Amino acid sequence: MAAGKTVRAAIDELKGAVAGLESVIDGRLDRERDRVEIEGEVRRVNTDRARLAQELDQSQFRANRLEEVNREVSRRLVTAMETIRAVLDR
Repeated sequence: MAAGKTVRAAIDELKGAVAGLESVIDGRLDRERDRVEIEGEVRRVNTDRARLAQELDQSQFRANRLEEVNREVSRRLVTAMETIRAVLDR
């Protein structure tokens, strides 16, 4: 009977070790899945950052261009007003 208890104890110990191993494996798989998800999110964030940086550059270019056009329009308006004044003063 002692041998039966020893075998049963060894089997129970083995079952416990297998359950522990399964738990560790499940934890490892969960961490790996999380890591893959995080890497995907980092890639998406980097892609968004690059797109936003490009859009910002384009917006800055358009703003600079509008500023130049605005200065040119202002210059032309001043010239036109001076011409009108000169005509009216005659």
